[in-house]
Amino acid sequence: MGIVNVTPDSFSDGGRYVEPDAAVAHGRRLLAEGADVLDIGGESTRPGATRPLVSEELDRVVPVIRELARDAVVSVDTMRAEVAEAALEAGATIVNDVSGGLADPRILAVTAAADAVYVAMHWRAHSTRMADFATYDGPGGVVGTVAAELAERLEAVLAAGIDPARVVLDPGLGFAKRGEHNWELLRDLDPITALGQPVLVGASRKSFLGHLLADEAGTPRPVEDREHAHTAVVMHLARQGVWGVRVHDVRAAHDALAVVDALARPAQEER
Repeated sequence: MGIVNVTPDSFSDGGRYVEPDAAVAHGRRLLAEGADVLDIGGESTRPGATRPLVSEELDRVVPVIRELARDAVVSVDTMRAEVAEAALEAGATIVNDVSGGLADPRILAVTAAADAVYVAMHWRAHSTRMADFATYDGPGGVVGTVAAELAERLEAVLAAGIDPARVVLDPGLGFAKRGEHNWELLRDLDPITALGQPVLVGASRKSFLGHLLADEAGTPRPVEDREHAHTAVVMHLARQGVWGVRVHDVRAAHDALAVVDALARPAQEER
């Protein structure tokens, strides 16, 4: 899943593709590099980000979706029912909701009515407050808690009428989670995959990788220099059988997946 941020303030590439023509060109580059899905978002969810007006989000994503949906499978990255509805009308076929329906419950009915795929991510609060909710002291720790809370969201998603065959779950790395929480989830996705739905994971360029690669002074590795570490994460996730990975550098991820696939083939197939 290639990321197309049509935003001025995303943590990795904010502002680079805020103009529709630039976003469309970027999406087409990602397709050429091997993206299966283009995930188009008009709201930054980086820690501390301020939400745009609904009209701003619509103006950012709808023209880009309308153009890219001619040639690609398109996902809209939004928490708002109004934006999801307009995106689906413009040609998107997947709603990637980082709030799992908690920010705007009507988004579930919108997705069900369109018979679209719905990605429900683990989420506890908006970006300005999510750090206050990064506590997982109960039984099962972060892995057990995230699985349990995703199970609750799955129940709500299915109750809204979304086809279970069209539901994907996401553990929400970085959302109301500290670095150690992200690593624990990456080590053990089994309780989440045990819920019976495909799993999407987005680790690309996130701050926990920057902290892992910090220099001797403790300064995190810059965003643009985290891709080698992320490629290792992609290979780890592929071996765990996840449904998808949400990435900025499609070529690197695509190449890593090709290696994993080659290693998994019986030796006689290589002759």
